[in-house]
Amino acid sequence: MKGNSMLMIERFPLNDDTAIPAVGFGTYLIAPGQTADAVSTAISVGYRHIDTAAVYDNETEVGQGVRAGLQQLGLARADIFLTTKLWPGYPGWGEKPKSGEETIAECRASLHRMGVEYVDLYLIHSPHGGSARVEQWQALVEIQRMGLARSIGVSNFNQGHLDELKSHGLPAPDANQIELHPWSQKPDLIAHMKEQGIAAIAYSSLAPMSTWRTQPGQESGKTETMKAEAGVLARMAQAYGVTEAQFLLKWGVQNGYAVLPKSLNAARMRQNLDLAGFSISHEDMQKIATMDRGPGIAWASGDPSLAS
Repeated sequence: MKGNSMLMIERFPLNDDTAIPAVGFGTYLIAPGQTADAVSTAISVGYRHIDTAAVYDNETEVGQGVRAGLQQLGLARADIFLTTKLWPGYPGWGEKPKSGEETIAECRASLHRMGVEYVDLYLIHSPHGGSARVEQWQALVEIQRMGLARSIGVSNFNQGHLDELKSHGLPAPDANQIELHPWSQKPDLIAHMKEQGIAAIAYSSLAPMSTWRTQPGQESGKTETMKAEAGVLARMAQAYGVTEAQFLLKWGVQNGYAVLPKSLNAARMRQNLDLAGFSISHEDMQKIATMDRGPGIAWASGDPSLAS
């Protein structure tokens, strides 16, 4: 194995040619000025899956961090699973939804910003494109055919959005990146995705933690009841001798979801990656199943425009 020793990370299949590392490094809300160092550090401690998006405004710095990390360890581009996302355009914000041609151009622009020839996964970031969703998905199918993305998918799509693509005779997405944690488990959507062979990728896995999105400008949709419940999962984690973050991430991976923790601290990065030493018992998984609190608390969950 090249480079430093690394933890063996489980992978989940997306299609016949692509498998996604179960634990990835998320870059949402990392300032561009901190991104390159954070990504290179993540790679140095063992991450082989990096997630970004055009709307995060840090793709250039993600690319810089990936190159630095690869160079430091003597790794090749193929050793890193890289995800980015199309911002589809949202009329509610005065934006024009992107056409199929514009979607392909946006993918190329993302590749240029990151300094890579392809991504391992390209997603439509949300269903905000409305009537343009089908055209955008047709463009992603073409993007995959062109070799600009090894796998393709969507994010924040509900069952109706997925059925819309199917009704047009289009291939199912390889993945749907959605908010998933004990307070937002989406059992019906997950079951529907499994029927179509669509992998789940979880974001906001650490939402139940009391420290989640507490910085100024980081909006959180936690209710007072949720805030009062803070600590329940921490106590469960303590029984396993792991951190609350490790426990929450393990819940996702044990369910078969890739997870995307974010940290700027190298020690916590390593902890978040180190999930192989324990399993959550069947009894505790059943207890967690009773903690579902609805659609979610992250940015997309309360937007009525996403319902159709």
